[in-house]
Amino acid sequence: MQETPRLIQLWDLPTRLFHWLLLVLVMAAFFTGLSGGNLMAWHGRLGLAILGLLVFRLIWGLIGSTYARFSQFVRGPTVIVDYLHGRWHGIGHNPLGALSVLALLGLLLCQVASGLFADDDIAFQGSLTVLVSTETSIWLTRLHRQSIWIIGALIALHVGAVLWHALIRKENLIKPMLNGRQAVSDPTAQPARGGYLSALLFALALSVLVVWIADGGLLSSPPAPASLPNW
Repeated sequence: MQETPRLIQLWDLPTRLFHWLLLVLVMAAFFTGLSGGNLMAWHGRLGLAILGLLVFRLIWGLIGSTYARFSQFVRGPTVIVDYLHGRWHGIGHNPLGALSVLALLGLLLCQVASGLFADDDIAFQGSLTVLVSTETSIWLTRLHRQSIWIIGALIALHVGAVLWHALIRKENLIKPMLNGRQAVSDPTAQPARGGYLSALLFALALSVLVVWIADGGLLSSPPAPASLPNW
């Protein structure tokens, strides 16, 4: 006898906000970066905001609610093979989706890090450029420019996978990321637990600290210009 589907809490609010905010900020970063000019100042601010989101997600992946934790959805090759053969029936990120999540997080972290040390000699200089040599800054600037196409391709692949699930497998992955709930037939499936307020505040505080450091918060302030004598 087939179990009647029931709704369970899958994605907590911080995870959902992270997902949609990251989408908006990355799109805005693409636009400002490709446009250049005066928008490069905003490009830098967006990069710092993206860094804060990524740091938050990494921390939340350790202390957040059940299905947001890496330990719940990051599996080994055996589970990936089971999924490809239709033997995986879990909820949350599937094994291939987990690889996509890790790849996107890693690439975006590298992209943000390279931007902190980049210098285009025209309209933008990363907040930590003074910490590296000119040669290193040039190399990281080139890497920052070239990597956007890899990130764009991975985002397109991610969107394509969501559409494939919706159109071919008839699985709506977007709705749970909006309302946090998913219908499940497995009677053993449990709603998400954890992700308490104390964990949220800790993750937010550490994210803000990292952004402050990345914005040059630990660097010595340049000396104030000497005042001209009053002749």
